[in-house]
Amino acid sequence: MVTVEKLSKRYGSLCAVSEVDFEVGKGEIVGLLGPNGAGKSTTMKMLAGYLPPTSGRATIAGYDVFSQSLQARRRIGYMPENVPLYPDMRVREFLSYRAALKGVPGRRLRERTADVIELCGLQEVATRIIGRLSKGYRQRVGLADAMSHEPDLLILDEPTIGLDPNQIRAVRGMIRNLRRHHTILISTHILPEVEMLCSKVVILKNGRVQAAGTPAELRAGHGQAGLVEFDAVVPDPLAAAALLRADSSIQSVTHRQDGAWTVFSIVPKPAHDPRENLFRTAVENHWRVREISRPEASLEHVFAELTGGEDWER
Repeated sequence: MVTVEKLSKRYGSLCAVSEVDFEVGKGEIVGLLGPNGAGKSTTMKMLAGYLPPTSGRATIAGYDVFSQSLQARRRIGYMPENVPLYPDMRVREFLSYRAALKGVPGRRLRERTADVIELCGLQEVATRIIGRLSKGYRQRVGLADAMSHEPDLLILDEPTIGLDPNQIRAVRGMIRNLRRHHTILISTHILPEVEMLCSKVVILKNGRVQAAGTPAELRAGHGQAGLVEFDAVVPDPLAAAALLRADSSIQSVTHRQDGAWTVFSIVPKPAHDPRENLFRTAVENHWRVREISRPEASLEHVFAELTGGEDWER
């Protein structure tokens, strides 16, 4: 559905996006993540046709976003971070007007407007003035607008920003349901939201792709995915740590005290699992063991590792 190849955007000497590559398959929900200034919004604006690139190429449903802009944009529904709405219009008339601007034929206009009002849960406010709606309802109107011409691809930039937890859950549920009919590219700063919604994640830093894959793949390949925690009572923690480091499957060992227990944090060598060796070592040395565990890394740990732990709210 979406192919991005060596996409770059420069503003004079500033490189906002540098040779970005990724793909989005039909029916996928892909999360675009990154710290402040990583290039997420710039990338989305280029894909939506709002900004021309300095170099590179992107296609939507086989159409080049730049040389076949009109054909590509007909297949895109774009919801920017700050949704531009007409505050003096009523919800239904605004959505009907926007759908007409996007080329929805007159015979289909009323039906399609009713469809997006239902899909986005706007029935109760359909006749109300947009400027008097809550932030949550305005976000829903923006989402309905993006969907009004039945696009193949929805590009959603921070769709839940500024919403309360109940509103976030409602918008998240709508986005999850939309994957049956749309491919979705979403930027968000809520990591649990990414893990719940997205089939694939692309992480940007300084305008470059740092990693891409499913959340499970990223957790397995980065962060603390391989970390093993080993709790034991040992006579000499320093000597025990040195003994553990001698294991050929172990890369590094650190430790801390938790009362009488020494908690060893062990980083295995790639493609190794030292837990069986740890148990054997404990038995041979008569150590009392409380736990040998391999906690799964969170996407937050992966993000912090790949982006240097920066503040990643845009």
